[in-house]
Amino acid sequence: MPPGPDVRPSSTAAPRLFGTDGIRGVVGELYTPEFLAQLAGAYGTWLGNEGTVLIGRDFRTTSPGIAQVLGGCLQMLGFDVVQMGPMPTPCLQFNVKALVARGGLMVTASHNPPQFTGIKFCGPRGLEIDPAAEAEIESLLHHRGARRPDWRTAGSTRDDASGVDRYITSIRAAVDAVRIAQAKFRVVLDPGNGTSSVSSPPLLRQLGCRVLTVNAHPDGTFPGRASEPSEENLADLRKLVPLTDSQVGIAHDGDSDRITFVDEKGGFVSGDVMMGLMARYMLQKHPGATVVTSVTSSSLVREVVERSGGKFFETRSGSLPVALGIEATGAVMGGEENGHCYWPTHQNAPDGPMTSAVMLELLAAAGRPLSELVAEMPAYRLLKSKVPVDPLVRSATLDFVRETLTAEADRVETLDGVKAFFPDGWVLVRPSGTEPLFRVFAESRTAAGVQRLSDLGLATVRDYLEQHRRKAS
Repeated sequence: MPPGPDVRPSSTAAPRLFGTDGIRGVVGELYTPEFLAQLAGAYGTWLGNEGTVLIGRDFRTTSPGIAQVLGGCLQMLGFDVVQMGPMPTPCLQFNVKALVARGGLMVTASHNPPQFTGIKFCGPRGLEIDPAAEAEIESLLHHRGARRPDWRTAGSTRDDASGVDRYITSIRAAVDAVRIAQAKFRVVLDPGNGTSSVSSPPLLRQLGCRVLTVNAHPDGTFPGRASEPSEENLADLRKLVPLTDSQVGIAHDGDSDRITFVDEKGGFVSGDVMMGLMARYMLQKHPGATVVTSVTSSSLVREVVERSGGKFFETRSGSLPVALGIEATGAVMGGEENGHCYWPTHQNAPDGPMTSAVMLELLAAAGRPLSELVAEMPAYRLLKSKVPVDPLVRSATLDFVRETLTAEADRVETLDGVKAFFPDGWVLVRPSGTEPLFRVFAESRTAAGVQRLSDLGLATVRDYLEQHRRKAS
């Protein structure tokens, strides 16, 4: 089913299951065997009557069992199920399209703590399913609307261990592999005990790199570090890169759709700076092309794109809105501040391993250290915070934020949440798609400015929550 408009239709008052990226929850609470069977039935009913469904998974302790439960239920409903084994989420998405599958399920909770699990849902093009499909699946599940299996039309099930190799081959073909090999890079790789453990070491070695690894043994308890590749979680990588005289450090999250880089001096490269570097490089190769990003990204990206002669296009936050924006504009790349980058010549989905290959090509072409390239990026300060908000008052809270900031700001945008612009920067307040909280992003060129704007966003949300508490008491 082709993706529809990026809006969620109103439906029943049943609890919402889908967040920004699939369905995540704690094992034993949301995720039980009964829930999995009902969810597989709803997804299979939405997909139709037949076809092939690929299932990939991460290394969390419950992921093998969840993959088997989902596969068994879908096989009973008439689908030919292919268990792809452990692999990055972008690898599963690539294989869905490459093998012309009807759909795909990735069992992963991405960068969440180990007690969580999750499922990401793909349609036939390897893209995430759209909000209308999510609403239909939720309705089928809540109202027990899944069709019943028939023994006469049961499908088949098999394993396929070739998915990672197929994916690596495509990445190598999408970059200048010869130029990368000639550079003879030394790279420190930190998969964070996640799925890039099975893909990135062979990919980087096939690109001619000498690869040193840390936290590269698969382990769903994430003993090496927390799964999110944030600056505070990458202390070991930041030490190892200069210590080993390496040119770059690479870190992924649990399912490898995100990526973070460390320069040769051990400096952390933020997602916005990474996007700025990538955008400038791609616009040198494709003058006048379009770059897509989301509302949460720094003004740095727009400045670099426009200074490089490119076209800038902004979308709502989330993988599908960015992917659809790339399709609509014919963009050469897309990205988000959280470490997602999209490469449509390979596949239109956030892809950490592909991004690592593009960075190596960029460094080989530049012939200069990563720290020097980073220093050329415009200087902005971005501060991210969050406030717990009960889902029952989510809509009212957002209305209050919009009214309050509209009265104070130079201008306000409501593409995704409320983004208020001031002479010294902006603040964005938006509900989280995965947790019961509001996220507050603030940006300015100065430390004092970004703190003031962040405080303003946080105070506005808290003002409404306090008013609501007083009324309720």
